[in-house]
Amino acid sequence: MATMLDSDQHLFEPRVMWRDYADPGDRELAIGMVDDEAGHTHVVWNGRRISVAHVTVPGETDAVGAHLADVRAGVKARARYDEVLPASYTDPVARLAELDRMGIGATVLFPNYGLGWERVLRDDLAATRANMGAWNRFALEVAAAGRGRLHPVAHLTLRDLGWLDRQLAALARGGVRLAMISPGLVDGRALSHPELDRAWSAFVERGVTPVFHVANVERPFADAWYTDAGPDEETRDDLVLTSVFLWTGAALALADLTINGVFERHPDLRIGVMELSAIWVPLFLRFLDGGVSFTTRLNGRAPYPLAMEPSAYVKRHVRVAAFSYERADLLARQSGDLFMACSDWPHSEGTAHALDDYRKAADALTPDASPGLFERNLAWLLREEPPPESAA
Repeated sequence: MATMLDSDQHLFEPRVMWRDYADPGDRELAIGMVDDEAGHTHVVWNGRRISVAHVTVPGETDAVGAHLADVRAGVKARARYDEVLPASYTDPVARLAELDRMGIGATVLFPNYGLGWERVLRDDLAATRANMGAWNRFALEVAAAGRGRLHPVAHLTLRDLGWLDRQLAALARGGVRLAMISPGLVDGRALSHPELDRAWSAFVERGVTPVFHVANVERPFADAWYTDAGPDEETRDDLVLTSVFLWTGAALALADLTINGVFERHPDLRIGVMELSAIWVPLFLRFLDGGVSFTTRLNGRAPYPLAMEPSAYVKRHVRVAAFSYERADLLARQSGDLFMACSDWPHSEGTAHALDDYRKAADALTPDASPGLFERNLAWLLREEPPPESAA
C-alpha cells in the first residue's frame, strides 16, 4: 500500500542549539532564547528580539494571536514554554513515533525559528554563516537519527560561494539532500547572475536540492510597501502584505532561473517550493510562456536561447507543495504532475491529519491514486528518482 511523504513539517530548535552547534569561535554570534520578566520566551540575537517562541498547535491560530497580545500587554505567561513543549516538536525519535500516528512514511523537516531571522541578520554575514552552520550540524544529527524517514532541510546563503560549497560537501556526506535558500536578490544580484552559476553547479554536483519556503528573507517588493515593526521583529506588521503575496518571491525567482538560462545550463538542477501555496502555478506558467514569446517577437531576440518552451523548464525542474484545499488533482490537469502533499505540522496553520484532509478534498487525492503527489515528486527532489515524464 502506498504511503505519504510529507514535504513540509517543522522541527523546533532546542533552546541552546545555535550556541552548542556553532563553531567555538563563533558562539558569541549565536542566536539564543531568553525569558522576559513575565515568563514569555523570546528568540534573540545580539540583544534584539527576533520573535516570540510559541508552542503552536495545528488548527489553533487564534491562540498564537492571543499569546502575542499577552506579550504586548506584559501579562504573565499562562504556561512556561519548556513545560508545554512536546518532545515530538524537538526530538527526532519522538517525531518518528508521531509520524506513525499520522500515517506518514517520511517527512521533510524545516527549521522553526530559523524561518524568522535571515533578514534580521542580513548586515552581518559572519553571524548569518555561524547560525546557518549551527543548524546544519544539528540537521546532520537529525538525519542520522531519522532512519531514512526524517529529511532535515539545511539552511544556506549564496552570499559566500566558498562557504556554500563547503557546507554542501558536509551535508552531502551526511545524507542531507535539501537546503533552504532565499528566492530574493543575493547582494543585489539576481539568482541568474553569471557569478552565481558556480552555486547552481555546486548544488547539482553535491546532490543537494535548493528549496524555497516561507521565511523572513529579502522581500520581493521595495521596502516602502511594507509596514515595519519597529525596534524588533516580534509582531511584524509586514506579515499582512507578505501573506497576500506569499508566492511572488518564488515565482519571480523561478521566472528568472528559466528566462535567463539557469535551467538550460544546469539540466539536472532541481528546485522545491514549499508552504508558498500552489494555486498560482497554472496562471504563472501561462504568463511565463506568453511573456517570453511576446517580448522575443517585440525585441527581435530572446533574453537567452532556450531549447524548450519556458514552462517546460519549470515542469522539468520544479516541484511545488500543495495544501489539500488547493485541489492538487485539478492543478495537475492544468500544469502537469508537479505537486507534493504537505501538512505544515505542527504549525497552527498546519494539520494533524493530512491524509484525511486530502481524501476529503477529492476521491483522487489518495496515495494509491496520486503517487506523484504523495511520494514520487518529493522522492525526486531527494534524488531517490524518477520523474520527469510524469510532469509532461
